[in-house]
Amino acid sequence: MLIKGYDLGPLVAGEWLLDRAGFWAGHLLAVCRFTPGEARPVPEWFGDDGADTDALSEVLLDDQAWPAIRLPCQGGHSAVVVHRNLIGDYGIDYLLTRPDRPRPEELSSFDGDWSGPGLSWRDLVHIAGTPDLSAPGVHDGAARLLLLLPLLADDALPPEASARVNAALTAVGAPGESAQHTADHLLRNRRPAMSGHGCADSPLSGGVCRHTEADPDESSVSWALNLTRGRSDEPAVALGSGPSPRA
Repeated sequence: MLIKGYDLGPLVAGEWLLDRAGFWAGHLLAVCRFTPGEARPVPEWFGDDGADTDALSEVLLDDQAWPAIRLPCQGGHSAVVVHRNLIGDYGIDYLLTRPDRPRPEELSSFDGDWSGPGLSWRDLVHIAGTPDLSAPGVHDGAARLLLLLPLLADDALPPEASARVNAALTAVGAPGESAQHTADHLLRNRRPAMSGHGCADSPLSGGVCRHTEADPDESSVSWALNLTRGRSDEPAVALGSGPSPRA
């Protein structure tokens, strides 16, 4: 079993797909928002063409073998991107797993619209930059950042965000002359930030929250998933909040 407690379908390791022509267009176009009046994103933005992207989509949407792409993190955790290919109910699930836990935590899911809290920029770059090299999965920082970029839900990005996404895109083969435009488009059309602390209902249950004072050292998604220091330090550390693991 590739993911303990995830019994919806036939999961297969999908990390090899990252080297296939059409992957990045297929991954990012599937969830790429755009504002009316803007140019619609196309595979060429990612160094791909329509034929390669269409061919790879048959693999990504295979209902007999659901690609699961693992991003191993600190403390034995992995973020996992699962192409949930239920017939008539295709979606992408973003999970947080740990071998000693009976079920994965759902970071977010997409099936035409988003549910779940998403990631702050801080969460995103922390996970991208802290791979567990001893575990199977994707270790390259640029690929990890782009795999999780659709989860970005942050109203205030640092000045270096655009350049970092640009560099990640060019590292995976996007044309250098248009990578900045693509990076700006992806960041400009990101998900709105999740509401903050102090709500009665978790964003995972569809509750509507209003932002109140938050702990700046606590990951927003850790809070939304109730992965706070009071429950367990380990998941919070994997997401970039909480104390560092003890020696």
